[in-house]
Amino acid sequence: MRAPRGLPPASAPMSTEWFRRRFLHRVPSWGRGPSEALGWRAGLEDAVGSPEPPACGRAGPASPLPYRRPKFLRVVAPAPRPHPYPDPQSRPRPVYSPAPDRPLPWNAGYAEVINAEKSEFNEDQAACGHLSIKHRELGDDEDQEWMILCQEEYVTGCYWALFDGHGGPAAAVMASNILHGCLRAKLEDIVEGILAPQPPMHLSGCRICPSDPLFVEEKGIQAQDLVIGAIEKAFQECDTVIGQKMTATGQSGGCTALAVLYLEGKLYVANAGDSRAILVQRKGTRALSSEFTPETERRRIQHLAFTHPRLLANEFTRLEFPRRLRSEDLGQKVLFRDYNMNGWGYKQVEKSDLKYPLVHGQGKQARLLGTLAVSRGLGDHHLKVLDSDIHIKPFLLSIPEVTVIDLEQQEPEEEDVIIMATDGLWDVLANEQVAQLTHTFLQNNRHDPNRFSELAKLLIHRTQGREEGTWQQSSVGDVLVSYDDVSVFVIPLYHKKQKSRDS
Repeated sequence: MRAPRGLPPASAPMSTEWFRRRFLHRVPSWGRGPSEALGWRAGLEDAVGSPEPPACGRAGPASPLPYRRPKFLRVVAPAPRPHPYPDPQSRPRPVYSPAPDRPLPWNAGYAEVINAEKSEFNEDQAACGHLSIKHRELGDDEDQEWMILCQEEYVTGCYWALFDGHGGPAAAVMASNILHGCLRAKLEDIVEGILAPQPPMHLSGCRICPSDPLFVEEKGIQAQDLVIGAIEKAFQECDTVIGQKMTATGQSGGCTALAVLYLEGKLYVANAGDSRAILVQRKGTRALSSEFTPETERRRIQHLAFTHPRLLANEFTRLEFPRRLRSEDLGQKVLFRDYNMNGWGYKQVEKSDLKYPLVHGQGKQARLLGTLAVSRGLGDHHLKVLDSDIHIKPFLLSIPEVTVIDLEQQEPEEEDVIIMATDGLWDVLANEQVAQLTHTFLQNNRHDPNRFSELAKLLIHRTQGREEGTWQQSSVGDVLVSYDDVSVFVIPLYHKKQKSRDS
């Protein structure tokens, strides 16, 4: 992701020594043993249910997380590079994938590359693993005391997530270590409601009103709605914890978050930011997420400024104009748009309209308060407009949009996959291009056990100008090159169906 304005641009590389001092230094042990002196672990364990940081919402000793790549990514030697590029700025960087003997859940594929020149460190982070959610059957009220002694059961699921950092990798590193713990805790809080034939009005099983089940049915509340609510609350809590830890450790930055959760026969795709997930099937391609940018969320952002004008500190106008207005426009009638408008109207330009727009620019150049290119994500609690005391955070949402796929109603074929990637991929390749590359590659490599990671690497190579096994300069033809960090998961749906049949 591009750095917010006001931070060092890509043309001003971060000092490696500065980064190491800030992110890789040892921290006080606070009475712990030497093996714990580096703070809590920095990568998902092999199973997401393994020991983890202090539970969300319960503050422990402040400790910065060291910068590391995901634990599942065993760095192996990349493929040899071709002859040196004449222009070092356009030279592709090596692509990394997990070792073949370290399979990910569902035999998913993964690959990543550092493309950005602002640092040798990747601002993207990834996480995946198995979720073990504790479950205890509830009986009648008089049975509760006895039920506490019963053996716990587990509901299991799988989890894949990508975090695209900006302003440094700190928020992405934290999110990759925290979000799965928040998610598991929120699911454990409501697991009895998820497994019930119909979500009860009262989780304890009480029926205060005889018509409670009818009211739930009339509202159309289903188990998946509880899961969606748990995901939304987990993102919010993760954002809160990141803010607390960044305040305690003097760090800054933010990240987008894209997560896929499999639970009880359904896939939940949760997105807060501008990363993207698509479902690629033989019968077609389906977008599973929407990018949240200042442009796509203009109306929400403008409405917030309307209800809380103090957030603009009298320095910005919430109104949108086709271009930045000048003093020569005063008194003229110009096109404008407010929060309550889908179309455009005309208004007479006043002096207050000459202020900098709340949302300025178009497409990838759109900026919130002239600073940030995304409108949802985690972190950014201390981000301010350059040379001002105006905070960006009030306009940012940590709540994701969640899309549900019922796999029980699907008949996945061998080439059906979910492609989830950070925005560096989608800046270069359209959904249809990714789908075509996916179909062709999987059809030609059906017997390769590592084909999903190889596909992830192929997609990344296409963002670097690699075509048909050769390296192409970005100036040749219409070959596009991404200069952003790129991370890609390829999740095969057919693998899950086969596993269910075998069991």
